[in-house]
Amino acid sequence: MAVETQAAPNIQGNDRVGYDFSVLYRLRMMFSAFWGSAVRIRIISLTVALFVIILGTAYVQVLLNSWNAPFYDSLARRDTGAFFHQLGVFGIIAGSLLILNVIQAWLNQMTALYMREGLARDLVDQWLKAKRALRLASSGLIGVNPDQRLHEDARNLAESTTGLAIGLVQATILLLSFIGVLWELSSGMVFHYNDVSFSIPGYMVWAAIIYAGSASFLSQFVGRRLVRLNADRYSKEAELRFALMHANEHMPAITIAGGQENERRRINLDISAVLAVIRQLAIANTNLTWVSAGYGWLVLIIPILVAAPAYFSGGLTFGQLMVAVGAFNQVNTALRWYVANFGPIAEWRATLMRVTDFRQALMEMDDTTPMPHTIAFDEAPPGTMVWTDMEISTKTSEDAMENGFRIREGSVTIAAGEHVMVNGDHGVNRRLLFQSLAHQWNCGSGTISMPPMEDMLFMPHTPYVPGGTLREAICFPEDGDAYDEAAVEAAMDKVGLGRIKGRLDTQARWDRLLDNDEQKAVAFAHLLLAKPKWIILDEVMEGLELDVQAKFSALLTEFTDATVIYIGRSDAYLQAMSPRVLHLQALVPHEEEVAAATTPVEPAAATKADTKKAKAPSR
Repeated sequence: MAVETQAAPNIQGNDRVGYDFSVLYRLRMMFSAFWGSAVRIRIISLTVALFVIILGTAYVQVLLNSWNAPFYDSLARRDTGAFFHQLGVFGIIAGSLLILNVIQAWLNQMTALYMREGLARDLVDQWLKAKRALRLASSGLIGVNPDQRLHEDARNLAESTTGLAIGLVQATILLLSFIGVLWELSSGMVFHYNDVSFSIPGYMVWAAIIYAGSASFLSQFVGRRLVRLNADRYSKEAELRFALMHANEHMPAITIAGGQENERRRINLDISAVLAVIRQLAIANTNLTWVSAGYGWLVLIIPILVAAPAYFSGGLTFGQLMVAVGAFNQVNTALRWYVANFGPIAEWRATLMRVTDFRQALMEMDDTTPMPHTIAFDEAPPGTMVWTDMEISTKTSEDAMENGFRIREGSVTIAAGEHVMVNGDHGVNRRLLFQSLAHQWNCGSGTISMPPMEDMLFMPHTPYVPGGTLREAICFPEDGDAYDEAAVEAAMDKVGLGRIKGRLDTQARWDRLLDNDEQKAVAFAHLLLAKPKWIILDEVMEGLELDVQAKFSALLTEFTDATVIYIGRSDAYLQAMSPRVLHLQALVPHEEEVAAATTPVEPAAATKADTKKAKAPSR
């Protein structure tokens, strides 16, 4: 079974502030993640195809804009033949654009799909690498709700990155395509003032730039708070989601304690925090709408007003005027792409910040900088486990060793096939020994020499029962088909789960359907299947009925060649295994324990004394 303990934190995360990284650095980080993903070739192929389609669409749009001149001129001349001919030309152009738009829509969706696949798989791989997830869980706010980062944030970032990138490329190509058309049309615009005629090179181009630039400046000025507000919103939403999940998971305990009102107040505080941010976002978006909507309506008349002097002076036909209006709108649309997408860009930057902060925090979990007061781990001689001058600290500060414990017997060698029980003084956190043996806690001093980890099985006090089928839960961490069905059913019979053998392949929340005894039975069933050479148990008998303790202890006797180390106190284990008893002693014992800690105890007497204390377990 998996060890569920936590290591000491080594990083402080903060959802609101984040790392001080530039957008360019964050983009490089995500590009490196995609470049190393299995979907890299697909994304590159789709990107190339999209670029070709966008180029083709821009070319056809230029043709459509040029079509305005003969079409509107035929209307001005009341030429019926030319009018219907131009309708046929329009049908060909519009049909081509329709096909290109459908193809682009499909490519957009596929690109977003593979972007999400690459990002989600990369984040999950980073999260579940080595001991990162365990360390991150104790690293401040950034480790509180990784599910939000791995699911919602990854989805939002993949979809928004695809949409914004495609929009940016499309706007750029349209700008390059139509700015030449607009410049050429501007060259034919001659203005007359007091018998003076003159022209302004690129007149409509400069008008479009001024119009779009003023809109961009005002939008950025008015909406500058949106990036921070969106980051705050995502953070608060994640905290609310975590609070709801936490309450739902522990609802039986909350109800029994009568704590619904207290929990309601806590959740309402989180709801209020979310709503407060949303109110600020609503105000900011409303202010931004004044700019975006205002400029959006003005664009209906602005290009006509700009080109009207040349039209009324006779420098442009009606058809040419409409071509100029169409080209102006295309250039303005391309230039105002940033304006129209200021809100989505702000959300994208906030999501990018959350995802890259999360990924950076995960990579920093591999920091191997030596720390003071650290236990050394090395490989033991074959068939042994050795604890040399081992002292375990409960803290990571400079005075850490004043709050630790050690083995009273000094350095200890445990031989293969030996049975051991480790007790402790009152107030000693025995669970830290279990975590240290599992390489999850290294604060202290001395050396722990271990057998190969693949020969060991660690069984924590609270077993982990994964989602899925019962077969997968029993075989975890191996795959569900790691053991043949007869062996699995035989193990279930031995641990008392025979009544549910028929549900081996049923998908369910087995961690909820099975009670505490049955969940530990699942762990013991896996133990019978795995047959490890070294078994380390962390108070797994605590809280069980005496007959259940006796049954599980009897199962341990079947491992005649395995080394069994039980950390904790259990009469049933003592009687079944007759173990060697070791003692954990506080480095600074309580006054009432000084005499007992310094009085020599014979092994037999110690066993008897620990048997009497079995009903008073300590942490």
